[in-house]
Amino acid sequence: MFIDKVKIYVKAGNGGNGSASMHTEKYVANGGPDGGDGGKGGDVVFVATTGENTLNAFHFQKHFRAENGENGGRQKCYGKQGKDLVVSVPVGTVVKTTDGKIIADMYEDGQREIICKGGKGGRGNWHFKTSRRQSPSFAEHGVRTEEYEIVLELKTIADVGLVGFPNVGKSTLLSVVTEAKPKIANYHFTTLSPNLGVVSYYDNSFVMADIPGLIEGASEGAGLGHSFLRHIERTRILVHVIDISGSEQRDPLDDFELINNEIYSYDATLADLPMVVVANKMDMPNAEENLARFTAKYGDKYTVIPTTTIIHEGVEVLLKTLIEILQTLPPAEPIQFVPHVLEKLDDDSYSIEVLDDGVFEVVGGLVEILNRKVNLDDYDSFRYFQRVMKDRGVIAELRKAGAVDGDTVIVGEIEFDFLD
Repeated sequence: MFIDKVKIYVKAGNGGNGSASMHTEKYVANGGPDGGDGGKGGDVVFVATTGENTLNAFHFQKHFRAENGENGGRQKCYGKQGKDLVVSVPVGTVVKTTDGKIIADMYEDGQREIICKGGKGGRGNWHFKTSRRQSPSFAEHGVRTEEYEIVLELKTIADVGLVGFPNVGKSTLLSVVTEAKPKIANYHFTTLSPNLGVVSYYDNSFVMADIPGLIEGASEGAGLGHSFLRHIERTRILVHVIDISGSEQRDPLDDFELINNEIYSYDATLADLPMVVVANKMDMPNAEENLARFTAKYGDKYTVIPTTTIIHEGVEVLLKTLIEILQTLPPAEPIQFVPHVLEKLDDDSYSIEVLDDGVFEVVGGLVEILNRKVNLDDYDSFRYFQRVMKDRGVIAELRKAGAVDGDTVIVGEIEFDFLD
């Protein structure tokens, strides 16, 4: 089983809560607040590795959660920071949101990307000490993080991509020019996953990928090709292998047009890639006649190289041609994109929603901030809540929305009666 696209769930660690400790010590009459800050939650970190070439591991484990930060302690002791969760993914993995926004492109071996940042730890009560409030008995809660559903897509990174109908000789060609050992047999869809191999030609080398055979309708989801067309996107040259003999009772010219149409229908920008045509199976009947027809029609547009890969005929010319073309091309680069950030940015905005007759709810970033900082069991904390509601204009906005004495106001987990 080869998996190159999968959905998983990631969650960074919650921040630890601050401590509301009061210093007590013999012979110290007024020790004051000494609650420490909570620890930061752990991050979810992806690391690219060449040790993996599929996403199969993510088929069995879907949830990835980093460690939470510990709560603060007395004597201003900070809580322990949550341990980061490091997740290894194959080189070439693109991390996306479910609606297609790119979070990271894991393009190079060893590349590290923070996918989710851990929540900040809450502040201890000593931060809230003032000249008028010398013994605050409340502290701040740590930031609670959300769990996100993301998509991992593996896009093979190779200099040369072999494309064409099933059973035209792509796997045989790869086995001849590299040390790769793909499965080879005389039936369709022998290749069920992209195979990679390193081609060495004198002092030069490049990576070649055998893309599973495409069929008509692949760009719309037919057959196996739709799953693997994404692997062509990373290549610098396309090598289109055709059965020039027509041994499968198909016209090689029609095959060539059909596969090109599927490739360019999937991604029109692939038409800008150089393409070399390998006219394979030249040892078969009708090969010479079909080659003459093919070169007459396409010889001016494409470099056509006759081969019989099973006996290595024409392989030397092909490798030399590919090296010459690669030397003229710019180096491969990762996807150009603006990274999407999963975490919500700090936001203190709010709005008023009327839920029912006499019931109002305050929603927005300000609510999350107040929920972390307010302890309704503490008088000073509740006074802070009232002051923020007034200073930020929430009370005035509630009046404009029609709130009167006795109406119910909901602010996150806090619910109270409105008094004008």
